[in-house]
Amino acid sequence: MSDTQPQPVDLLIEARWVVPVQPHGVALEDHAVAVDGDRIVALLPIAEARAAYAPRETVRLQEHALIPGLVNAHTHNPMTLLRGLADDLPLMVWLQQHIWPAEAKVIGPEFVRDGVELAVAEMLRGGTTCANENYFFPDAIGATYRKLGFRAVVGLPVIEFPTAWAKSQDEYFERASEVHDSFRGDALVSTAFAPHAPYTVSDESFARIRVLADQLDIPVHLHLHETAHEVEEEKQKSGLRPFQRLQKLGLVNDRLIAVHMTQLTDGEIVACAEAGVSVVHCPESNLKLASGFCPAEKLHKAGVNLAIGTDGCASNNDLDMFGELRTAALLAKAVAQDAAALDAASALRAATLGGAKAMGLDAKIGSIEPGKQADLAAVRLSDLETQPLYHVASQLAYATGRHQVSDVWIAGRRKLAARELVGMDVDAILARTRAWRERIATH
Repeated sequence: MSDTQPQPVDLLIEARWVVPVQPHGVALEDHAVAVDGDRIVALLPIAEARAAYAPRETVRLQEHALIPGLVNAHTHNPMTLLRGLADDLPLMVWLQQHIWPAEAKVIGPEFVRDGVELAVAEMLRGGTTCANENYFFPDAIGATYRKLGFRAVVGLPVIEFPTAWAKSQDEYFERASEVHDSFRGDALVSTAFAPHAPYTVSDESFARIRVLADQLDIPVHLHLHETAHEVEEEKQKSGLRPFQRLQKLGLVNDRLIAVHMTQLTDGEIVACAEAGVSVVHCPESNLKLASGFCPAEKLHKAGVNLAIGTDGCASNNDLDMFGELRTAALLAKAVAQDAAALDAASALRAATLGGAKAMGLDAKIGSIEPGKQADLAAVRLSDLETQPLYHVASQLAYATGRHQVSDVWIAGRRKLAARELVGMDVDAILARTRAWRERIATH
């Protein structure tokens, strides 16, 4: 008998498997995660955990894999209210003739708040615990994430034309500074600069962003090399590819979160690896808008940090990160013409730790390690759709549906319990969503 008293903790989660992501490719059988406050205290075999800890609550997940919460590294979550509005159209037609006009009629703090709330409910039910947000009214976006207890990096938008958010270049930067200051030190919500894309942002704005991002120590999150048309247009205008233009402006560095990247030369891939750029792969949005194919395996092999995002619901049309990581893995194989490309464990890593690293949060989240925040998702693998089970990572990547996510925690707080959202009024969310649908459809 040991004289040592069990250590009190808030929570002990016992799982059939724990997939920590770090170390890579490991599935630990019959392990437990001890959580105290918002942090992971220990990861150890269940028998040892029961001896070492006296939890205030124990959750037993005998048919589940416990994974780090999924990280959606590129979203426009207020646009969840535009889901299915304008489908089966090329990017520029979709954007300029349908999405921007619809947004202009309804955009404002209420639209943003209600869109984010709908998105958070959907993301939690799919095991996502963190989003990299890119949209107007970041003050309202951040306040909504904070209220709901959801982790997010909120983009500070910069674009060269007037919007409901800001009328001039100076106003975009003034408001960005105000929003950044309002979330300084927040436990769950942080910020990044979010210049829309090289074709909508001037050299002068990019130069200001580079200086400010360094001063404020925040990432720069933008759409880059999304389509061949974008690249050709920039070459005709400046004689440079968009990536080269950003290199010239000093923005190709370890703060850069480059989204889409479907048009890349081998030299640009090497430059990304050398500079520490993170690339966010949005396979389903790129497929739907016929934007092109991100060379995910080439990036992965070159050592570029790869993350996965859904993009917005107006161009996807869901926030299903399990679907996204599966599509990313399958598409990588087709593009590389290599069945071994972006294997299951690497796809899961891109959807968790890769996203966290892109957002500068890899010291806090993205893997199940002592000292990190307790952002966790439990996935029930006993369903007939995921049986028989030989390899946990393969099942998670290639067979699991988001409906199998049973429980979710963010910073140690339960957000989904046995498929039921905690502290969210689903009926009220649906009622507000239907009201927006009526308003948008009548325009």
